[in-house]
Amino acid sequence: MTKMENSTHFVSRRSLLKAGGALVVSIGTPVAFDTVLGIGEAFAQGAKPPLTPDQLSSYIAINADGTVSAFFGKMDMGQGLFVAIGQMVAEELDVPFKAVTVIMGDTATSVNQGGASGSTGIQMGGKQMRMAAAEARRVLVEMAAAKLALPPDALTVTDGVVHAKGDASKKASYAELIGGRYFNVQLDWNKEYGNPLYAPGKAKPKDAKDHKIVGKPIAREDIAPKVYAQEDFCTDVRRPGMVHGRMLRPAVAGAVPVKVDEASIKDIPGAKVVWEKGFLGVVADKEWDAIKAAQTLKVEWSDAKPPFPDQAALYGHIRSAAVRKREIGGKEAGNIDEAFKAAARVVEAEYEWPFQSHACMGPACAVVEIKDGDVTCWTGSQKPHFVRNGIALTLGVPAEKVRAIWVVGPGSYGRSDADDAAMDAAVLANAVGKPVRVQYTREQATGWDPKGPASIHHARAAIDAAGNVVGYEFTSKGFSRIDVNTNGGAPKDTLAGQLRGTELKSADGFGVPAESYEFANKRMAWETIAPLLERSSPLRSAHLRDPVGPQIHFASESFMDEVAAALNLDPVEFRLRHVKDARDVAVIKAAAEKAAWQSRPSPRKEVSGRGIAYAQRNGTRCAVVAEVDIDRASGKIWARKFTVAHDCGQIINPDGLKHTIEGNIVQGVSRTLWEEVKFDGKNVTSIDWMTYPILDITETPETIEVVLINHPELPPTGAGEPSIRPVAAAIANAIFDATGVRIRRVPFSPDRVKQSLS
Repeated sequence: MTKMENSTHFVSRRSLLKAGGALVVSIGTPVAFDTVLGIGEAFAQGAKPPLTPDQLSSYIAINADGTVSAFFGKMDMGQGLFVAIGQMVAEELDVPFKAVTVIMGDTATSVNQGGASGSTGIQMGGKQMRMAAAEARRVLVEMAAAKLALPPDALTVTDGVVHAKGDASKKASYAELIGGRYFNVQLDWNKEYGNPLYAPGKAKPKDAKDHKIVGKPIAREDIAPKVYAQEDFCTDVRRPGMVHGRMLRPAVAGAVPVKVDEASIKDIPGAKVVWEKGFLGVVADKEWDAIKAAQTLKVEWSDAKPPFPDQAALYGHIRSAAVRKREIGGKEAGNIDEAFKAAARVVEAEYEWPFQSHACMGPACAVVEIKDGDVTCWTGSQKPHFVRNGIALTLGVPAEKVRAIWVVGPGSYGRSDADDAAMDAAVLANAVGKPVRVQYTREQATGWDPKGPASIHHARAAIDAAGNVVGYEFTSKGFSRIDVNTNGGAPKDTLAGQLRGTELKSADGFGVPAESYEFANKRMAWETIAPLLERSSPLRSAHLRDPVGPQIHFASESFMDEVAAALNLDPVEFRLRHVKDARDVAVIKAAAEKAAWQSRPSPRKEVSGRGIAYAQRNGTRCAVVAEVDIDRASGKIWARKFTVAHDCGQIINPDGLKHTIEGNIVQGVSRTLWEEVKFDGKNVTSIDWMTYPILDITETPETIEVVLINHPELPPTGAGEPSIRPVAAAIANAIFDATGVRIRRVPFSPDRVKQSLS
């Protein structure tokens, strides 16, 4: 492997850059089959079949040296997914883990499996790669059977060598059988793209009891190069003749340029203006000159009416705004209205969650090159296949003329600013006829990225005379999580498209709690409202890690604690009375046991407190116990210790899973204690680390203990998001346990805590 591959089994950024974006895979001279040309021609060929989901060659290749290339249409956004996918492929092929290279997120080498999306990397993407690898092994064994003149069931595979079960000297390696050629095998594709894509072959994957690689704690090898600045990132991409681009955004959201004085930057070398309707950018040969041009260019903006309410009125606006769509979630039980009419007592509460930014470590960057009619984009987006589609529509070219290459960026966790940067770069490159590198500023990234939606959540419980919960109603109301879509696949969902006047279509979506509480009468619903600004808004809402999960479960799991306290019951005991799914019960018990939970009602009213919360997410179950310390003088909360019980079905890599959970907890603490988008009537005002603070390294938990519940008999489900879901509620419940005060608005900033405790 090259230095930048770092033996981590994914194609590196440096190797892509040096190759000018071309994927370099070692393909040797076709191997001759002296006696079995028929079977070889049936299963393998020298020319690669079309890159379509129904071809085995679209997922697996055996290189001339016997190593394996796995082409994966998703990508690793920091969780170490490439290790788990490598394990699954190696397991099914019976090759060493080190023999597998996972090649991710390049539209020229992988089909659209949905990108990094919804914690589906292993659950759905891995499922497909497992089936493809199993089919490749089946085909290779059949090829060996023909070559060795033995029946397939008389053969086995050890480290990529097919041999007779009773005589290891009768053998044929994968390299001998097909190395350097391509599989010519059709799969049974379900005709879907994205996350649902599934194309199995005839083979069945191994039984979990036979796994030797899956389930092992294999460490990532990409950490040290990142820490020691030996990695290249999206910001490091350079192309011959490339110029640098910068975008100009208005001081009042919704304003558009009406007059641009291009002569105002005539003294800046190579500086040019690109202006189309509301789209305004500059390019220059040198990056600093592009920065100066953006700062110097004289622009007259339209007299836009300030579009936003006072921030203090945000939640009032949500309460009073007309409902654009209402939907009942889950199965409604009983007659909720009658239950409340007959109740001896009603417990009721409302919770509030702010807009939040992705606030990635660095602003987005993208490079677009248009050459001989072909378009290539280097992007940090977690969904490069959709970036390809968006660029094709933006430029009016066929999608097959566009290639998007994922290059590691500053992070993502949902629909970040990366897709917008790619579209901006495409428009600029098309206008100036040169490769363009667009680099956003910190102000633009935090101010103008799509936001996690603000919302309110109303919960109430009907209690009968005997102290039983006989009714539960939960309703969320807020801005849509898909005001702009989850990806940049259509111009209407990007700033470039909206600024250039594309027709808009804001969609509606929110959600309800994912749990198994059983009450005789139960109704859960969500409602969405219109965006504050229809077009090109810095407060347009979209997906942020675990879309709307943290806010929904902050409310629902805080409320379960409120009901438990009203009934003078221990919070764990109350949950176990009403949670009915056996796996849910198991994670709650496991977290409580590991945390040495002592049964008693809350609050205790001490300096420290403990709280529990649990949730499901797409098949995964997670329970979190938080232990917090409170400095009443400063109002600062230290979420000192977390205990997490996690059940995501079969565990592929416990090491990677544990680290993913830890990342969820830390980000969840940051979003709970600090993160809130601030704005005035004109625009977003939280534009840097001072105005949009995140968790400081000195404030991270002292301990995160993880209990992994493995179900090898079940399919693996997602881990990239579930454990962030209960964090805010666990902290809120711990604060209540320590103080007797219920804080119902996130973030729990020092000022808000002091105000609540006063």
